[in-house]
Amino acid sequence: MKTKFCLMITAALLALTAFSYGQVKDDMKDAAHDTGHATKTAAKKTGHATKRAAVKTGDATETGAKKAGHATKRAAVRTGDATETAAKDTGHGVKKGTKATGHAVKRGAEKTEDAVK
Repeated sequence: MKTKFCLMITAALLALTAFSYGQVKDDMKDAAHDTGHATKTAAKKTGHATKRAAVKTGDATETGAKKAGHATKRAAVRTGDATETAAKDTGHGVKKGTKATGHAVKRGAEKTEDAVK
C-alpha cells in the first residue's frame, strides 16, 4: 500500500509539473504578446510626435525665411532710396560746381577781352 501511495504521489507530482510548465509557456506567450502590443503602441506615438515636430520645424523655417526675405527686401528698398538721394545730391553739386566754373571762366574771358581792347 505504501508503494501504491508513493506511485500515486509521484504521478500526481509529474502531472502537476507538466501542467506547471504548460502554464509557464502560456504566461510567457501572453507576456510576449503584451510587450509586442506595448512596443507597437509606443512606436506609433513616437512616430506621430516626430511627424508633428517635423511639421512644426518646417513651419518655423518657412516663417523665418519669409521674415528674412521681407527684411532683405526692405533693406534693398532703403538702399535704393539712399542711393537715389545720394545721386541727386551729387548731380546737384556737380551742376552748381559746373555753373560756378562756367561763370568764373566767362568773367575771366571778359576781363581778358577788356584788357586786350
